[in-house]
Amino acid sequence: MEKLTIGTCVYDDYEGLYFTIQSLRLHHKEVLDRLEFVIINNNPKSPQGKEIRKFVEWIKEPVTYVEFDAYSATSLRNKIFGLANTEYVLVLDCHVLLDPGSLEKLLEFYDTGRDHRNLLQGPLIYDDMKNISTHFDLNKWGGDMWGVWATDKRGKDISAKPFEIPAQGLGVFTCRTDSWLGFNKKFRGFGGEEGYIHEKYRIAGRKTVCLPFLRWLHRFGRPLGVPFNPTKEDRFRNYMIGFQEIGKDTNEIIDRFKDKISKTYIQTVKDELGL
Repeated sequence: MEKLTIGTCVYDDYEGLYFTIQSLRLHHKEVLDRLEFVIINNNPKSPQGKEIRKFVEWIKEPVTYVEFDAYSATSLRNKIFGLANTEYVLVLDCHVLLDPGSLEKLLEFYDTGRDHRNLLQGPLIYDDMKNISTHFDLNKWGGDMWGVWATDKRGKDISAKPFEIPAQGLGVFTCRTDSWLGFNKKFRGFGGEEGYIHEKYRIAGRKTVCLPFLRWLHRFGRPLGVPFNPTKEDRFRNYMIGFQEIGKDTNEIIDRFKDKISKTYIQTVKDELGL
């Protein structure tokens, strides 16, 4: 019986999705019989979206394929948990490669009950295949994002014990299906989820844990440009919604973005949230 659902949302990134899924099937054969896939195609009518639909037909493992284009949002990843038929879910970006052997170790970690219903993540591997970032430092902001990449030396040893972290980029994250706390359904567009979801777990009395063996490589370069339009307005609104939900001061977000977006839009979001 399948134990782990691997889910991804994709918007016009056929090549990324292709190599992510095929790498999982090629480099993690030892656990393929315990996997199912969920793929949410967020722009199914485009040329890339149509090619994604054709590609899914080649996947012989259990796969749930959904086309959804009503809107694009961080919260779409919530749907993966609703579609999963397994005990555990791993969500990853559609341009991420996992270290060989990491899924086998993850399933063993779950099967021995060591997750304690926490949110589990792993170190990001940079393109030099040497340096890593184990977490986000939430004491800093970088690039209009709450948190900057940082490295805990404990994560450099792939066989090291798991350890608690404040947050991590959400290119890869995993938890028990019934322990997912969810992104705010009001989120739209890109940004605002890192830090917010991690605080949400802490408020619930749980932790975010780094598994040193769960290493992932993320393709950041997009020489042809990003097909969707990530805006500062979406990021601002998502942070405002998230901060209100977890009880943090939304004035911090206003101060951060007040010189980057219009006063009219700031007031519109404040009115929406009753602030």
